[in-house]
Amino acid sequence: MNINSFPIRAGNAARALMGNTRGTSIAERVEALNAVSVSEAARTISHMPLERAVAVLDRPELRNAAPVLAHMSADAAAKLLHGMSNDRVADVLLEMDDDIRARLFSRLDEPVQVAISHLMGYPPRTAGSIMTTEFVSVYASWTVAQTLDHVRQVERSRETVYAIYVLDDDTHALLHVVTLRRLITGQADACILSIAQKGTPITASPLMRQEDVARLIRKHDLLALPVTDENGHVLGIVTVDDVIDTMIADTTESAQRFGGMEALGKPYMKISFAGMIRKRAGWLCALFLGEMLTASAMQHFEGELEKAVVLTLFIPLIMSSGGNSGSQATSLIIRALAVGELKLSDWWRVLLREIPSGIVLGAILGIVGMARVIFWQQTGLYDYGPHWQLVALTVFAALVGIVTFGSLSGSMLPFILQKLRLDPATASAPFVATLVDVTGLVIYFSVALLILSGTLL
Repeated sequence: MNINSFPIRAGNAARALMGNTRGTSIAERVEALNAVSVSEAARTISHMPLERAVAVLDRPELRNAAPVLAHMSADAAAKLLHGMSNDRVADVLLEMDDDIRARLFSRLDEPVQVAISHLMGYPPRTAGSIMTTEFVSVYASWTVAQTLDHVRQVERSRETVYAIYVLDDDTHALLHVVTLRRLITGQADACILSIAQKGTPITASPLMRQEDVARLIRKHDLLALPVTDENGHVLGIVTVDDVIDTMIADTTESAQRFGGMEALGKPYMKISFAGMIRKRAGWLCALFLGEMLTASAMQHFEGELEKAVVLTLFIPLIMSSGGNSGSQATSLIIRALAVGELKLSDWWRVLLREIPSGIVLGAILGIVGMARVIFWQQTGLYDYGPHWQLVALTVFAALVGIVTFGSLSGSMLPFILQKLRLDPATASAPFVATLVDVTGLVIYFSVALLILSGTLL
């Protein structure tokens, strides 16, 4: 059955994209559609069989699903939305402008509208926002044969069938879960409860964070996790592929923020030039203003620099070492917080761990720095003056202090941001490096004043 109601004619590029419909997988088709314009993608999808077009639009990897549907007539788009899974429809509608969303939403059947409204009402990054309302449930009084017949009848209208959820006949609350494997191997006349998994089912609340949902699925090796309300009624299920899709998107955003910029929200080649500038300029300006404090710190110690010009030789070395140690600590803590290895209350444990770590790491770098000064001095590659031993000691002590401070600030900043209900990923490596640069100069020259006072200073 073709979608003949689309008022769009296929061009040469569209026919080339359609190619051999049977020989091209859905994943390959999605990749091809991502590489063309919205109008070209709409033309191609309009001439696919309905079932195949729905399968393509149902894939989260299709980046322009919302604009493609908006490019079509409302009736044609609604026909496709009816065939898609409810959670995918909710995601696509949220990407549309309000007027287009309202026009398409009004053409959906009432049960579909109710289901999608519930999904769109949950906060982002929660179990409710990524769950699907299309699952298979039966009552506890059913037999295996009845359940199998029911699965055969509703399979096409369900996104996937990983398990069957057994409900109480009276309260409709979730009692047990039956895997598809146990259902197929069960005796036809046996009660469905006889083959159900033992123990209380693992469930999630609709407001549970998606990171916690992912941890539950991983911990219990599940393919799907039921989402229930306070009365135990099943609201939907979160499938493992939904978790993977959302976590990949989150990882991409976090990586971009950690690089010192605002998350793009779109693929690199799809975002406009002006959009790219807006996403990057703000953070660059903020970091530049932060680095201006470095110049202010150097101006404050201008007198010391005039007396001991040799100190300027080690400024890049000192600043980069502190920034690198801070970036390392930030990366470790952000990841540990993301996967649940650390909690907000663990900040003091991290603090006690990073202090000795910073001292040891700083001492290692300090020894390397001292060795460099000694080697250059002894071999005649450079003359650090009559007090070169004190210069080497200054480099050693400054590196111990700066690397320790970098480790502490880099490890504590994610905890501070999480306490303020901000994304710890915004503690980007450039941000930490800028912070440590300014304080590193103060530490460096303070150590120099302490050690070189009465000699070079």
